[in-house]
Amino acid sequence: MSERELLASDGERDRAAERVREAAAEGRIRLPDVDGRLSQVYEARTRGDLELATRDLPEPRVVDERPTSRAAVAIFGGYDRGGHWVVPAKFTAWSMFGGGGIDLTEAQLTSRETAITVVALWGGADIVVPDDVEVEVKGFGIFGGFGKSGRNRGRPGAPRIVIRGFAMFGGVGTRKKPRKDRKGLTQD
Repeated sequence: MSERELLASDGERDRAAERVREAAAEGRIRLPDVDGRLSQVYEARTRGDLELATRDLPEPRVVDERPTSRAAVAIFGGYDRGGHWVVPAKFTAWSMFGGGGIDLTEAQLTSRETAITVVALWGGADIVVPDDVEVEVKGFGIFGGFGKSGRNRGRPGAPRIVIRGFAMFGGVGTRKKPRKDRKGLTQD
């Protein structure tokens, strides 16, 4: 029996579906074609069937770098995370009597979902996210503000960024901006 004739596992189908979603997020597959591809993947019986559904898609990328940093702290000062940097699945930003900026438009995400926790006391933070990702803001302000609450959908299959935390006597703002490096989307 050849490799292509072996029965496909649930895990192999899930990984193939992730490749389809990633290709859609990168604009390689038109949105009307995504459902058909996913149906083909989940109905696949053999590894050969999976190969047919994904043969024209690039192999998944895996970030082989360690996260640049896991936290940013500013006390009577500031922090700035931007440019090319590797973002962990969980990142914490903390400021007191200061502030900072987090720019993800050139960043490499190490996970399909990135959680950013922001605490701003008598200070603030400005978070810039790529316009093609899904963003959910779950923070609140006390004598201050915390960005736009709710969810902002990105492209189908795109990474998800969840921003949570609070601001007291300060503010946390989020805004979307076009991605500078389309290769920043990664997969677990």
